[in-house]
Amino acid sequence: MVKETMQTKLKTFLALVLVFLTTILFTTFSAQNTDNKFVVVLDAGHGGHDSGNLGSGYKEKNIALKIVLEVGKSLEKNKNIKVIYTRKTDVFLELRERAAIANKADADLFVSIHCNAHHSQANGTETFVLGAANTQRNLEIAKKENEVIYFEKDYEKNYDGFDPNSPESLIGLTLTQEDYIEQSVQLARMIENNFKQNHKRKSRGVKQASLWVMHNTYMPSVLVEVGFLTYKKEGAFLNSRNGQVKMAYSIAEAIFSYKKALDQNVVDFYEDKTNELTLATPQEEAIYDNIVFKIQIATGSKKIEPKPYNFKGLKAVSRAKIKGLYKYFYGYTSDYNEIQGRLKEAREKGYKTSFIVAYKNNERIDLYKALKSRVN
Repeated sequence: MVKETMQTKLKTFLALVLVFLTTILFTTFSAQNTDNKFVVVLDAGHGGHDSGNLGSGYKEKNIALKIVLEVGKSLEKNKNIKVIYTRKTDVFLELRERAAIANKADADLFVSIHCNAHHSQANGTETFVLGAANTQRNLEIAKKENEVIYFEKDYEKNYDGFDPNSPESLIGLTLTQEDYIEQSVQLARMIENNFKQNHKRKSRGVKQASLWVMHNTYMPSVLVEVGFLTYKKEGAFLNSRNGQVKMAYSIAEAIFSYKKALDQNVVDFYEDKTNELTLATPQEEAIYDNIVFKIQIATGSKKIEPKPYNFKGLKAVSRAKIKGLYKYFYGYTSDYNEIQGRLKEAREKGYKTSFIVAYKNNERIDLYKALKSRVN
């Protein structure tokens, strides 16, 4: 009798343990599912004792924050998006803190919002991605935004000798964002198109500049200049509630469109201008030893079979998972003449922004360097 009672108690205890462990596992799994959202970090430029520019008497830090909060309000209506703010009040943050917030959150996007300034009557929006294609004007923007580090204590130590006034320092910033340049440009284009089409704002386009705030982020990143406070009419618009809501709406809608494109595997990226380089004419032999050329036609978050019926009839499509995204390629050859023909074919099929990529020893390399290697 005692033995049976002990067995009954043991079974009851084991059953309770099983229920307890199951509950923990289910709770953990549920939490993981809940956190499996598209994470957007919104960064309002400047703040605290750093007012940003003061064109026409308006404070950049205040306008940037108000627009960021409006963008966040729109995004938070989507249950599949999680919004994280680098600041929600008038506080000062170091540039490196802003990047650290995005990296810690393992964000899918980093969007930094600012207002522009210039001594002329310049006006219009422009969205920047990190890159080495610095025109003189872009260098001025980079210098202005990077000089925020002078507000920080021990900036010489924290930024490893980085000098905002040095072109060499600026060029060195571009390396960490190379893997995300395509996605960053795509989002930047969507934002600028929305400014222009939705609210008839003057768009100065998508540009590249060496900006520290994006240098240390490990995800697609853009810096949006919503307009020039130094241009009186534009400054008044941006300082108004109506202007802030309109600009925020355009940015939020671009983020929605970007996410939707990723989910549907239909993101087409910008055309790489180096595709127009022809270091060998079609009549010449154009075989590159140890180099393979492909056409990148699409990318997205969902895995789909590289079959012709999924890619408008294109055969020889391959797939690779890179940085959490699936990229799809057409063709595989060391003959640059052949890959140019494949590029034309892909574009005729509807992949208008497809472009050539080069690989050496299974590592992607710069196309220009690949083409130049045969000339040297």
